[in-house]
Formats: sequence, C-alpha cells, structure tokens
Amino acid sequence: MKNIRSKRIFTDPGLGLFQQDIRTYNAEDYKVWEILFKKQSKKLQAVAAQGYLKGFQALHLNEEKIVNLKEVSYPLGMNTGWRVQVVPGRVNDGLFFTLLQAKKFPVTSWLRSLDELDYPIAPDLFHDAFGHLPLLMNESFSQFLEGLATISLRYIDNPLALELLERVYWYTVKYGLIREKNEIKAYGAGILSSSGEIHYSLSDEPRHCAYEVEAVLNTPFWKNKFQDRYFIVNGFDELRDSLPLIEEKVAELLQKAE
Repeated sequence: MKNIRSKRIFTDPGLGLFQQDIRTYNAEDYKVWEILFKKQSKKLQAVAAQGYLKGFQALHLNEEKIVNLKEVSYPLGMNTGWRVQVVPGRVNDGLFFTLLQAKKFPVTSWLRSLDELDYPIAPDLFHDAFGHLPLLMNESFSQFLEGLATISLRYIDNPLALELLERVYWYTVKYGLIREKNEIKAYGAGILSSSGEIHYSLSDEPRHCAYEVEAVLNTPFWKNKFQDRYFIVNGFDELRDSLPLIEEKVAELLQKAE
C-alpha cells in the first residue's frame, strides 16, 4: 500500500509544479527572514535539544540567506534519507501523512510579511525550515515521525483516530519538550520557531508532564493560544519506541467509542 500511495502522489504533475524559486523573494522577504532568524537563533543554545542543535548546524542555516530547500535536502538525504517536498501551503491529511511515510517533509516556500512577524496566518517557510528540518537529521526522531505517519495512514478514513493521532503529533513534533542532563529543553517546531512559546513553555506557568502515550491521547490542545501543559520525553529513542503502544492505545480508544 505504501508504494501505491507514494507512486500516485509523486507522479502527480500538480505536485511537481510546486518548486521554490529563490529569485522570487524580494527585499521584504529577506528582511523578514533575517529578523526572525536573529530573534530565534540567539536563544537556541540555551533552550534547544542537542539533537536539534546538531541538525541546525549541519544544515548551515543562516540569517543572510533564505534557506534553499533543494540544498538542505542533500544533507537530510545523506544522513537519514529524508527530503524536502515543496507544497503550496497546508495539505490534506492523506497527502501530508503519505509524504511523511515516504520520508518527504512538506515545506511551503512562502514567507510571512513584516506586518505578521509574530502571528503568521499559517505556517510559513521560516516555521517549516527553522522549526522542523533540523531535527530530521536525528535518526530516532525521524523514525518516530515516519512511524507515526504509517499509523495515521491506516486510519486515514477515521476522523476520531486522526484526532487522537493529531494530539500525539501536536504534543511531540510541534510542541514537545525533552529532558537532557536534568534540564528541560525544547524540540517542538512550534516552540523553537516562536519567541513567545519558547519563554512560556519552559517557564513555571504551564504543567510539565512526563510523556505517557495514554495521557497524550486523552489531552486536547488549542491552536489559538499557548497550551496549559507540555509533555517531556527522556530521549528521542523513547518517542520511537512508543510507536507500538500508540497504535495499541488508539485501537483501544476506538473500540471503547463504538
């Protein structure tokens, strides 16, 4: 089934038309990238997980040059087999999880404007590239993401299952925390690409909970404000190794809902 899905998507001429053209970025785009990059990168050493920092350095992201998605695909591919797939914006669940299962991370090429630096209308190039791509250089994390996509595709026609699995994605890939040397660090893309979320998530204000699959599956989230709790893993191996339990608990919750 995986090969059938992947073949149907990657031979779709519509998807193939979406490419990043560096020449289309104007002076405002470069200014936006520079402002956001400077603002977030100066905080990384103090707050980001080591796995993220290693990936960040390996991808050679910098403030002066808007990321070239074709260029960063090369080290990703050489290290963990992942590539970047340029998309026009948000994509539906079927396409999203099929891309992830095929180790293609969807990244949009548009950048927010100066008027919406802190609150873009949707995830943009900075969020996708700065927030998500560095951690794809980590083998255990990338295996977790691929595995979560595989589980999600099995339930692609089940809205309740997808809602439960979205909670896992939200509290790990987007807003996950990790304990390293008795310190809490951030690895979630939504945290590392947001100045407000970095400060809030690592403060004493929200609840910091141990990563437990059943608890995550039973915890709704908000898209329009900071979360009231964040889940902490002890390592990316723990995430990867939790995949069988995620699948088991989702099946149990679906059975109870019948």
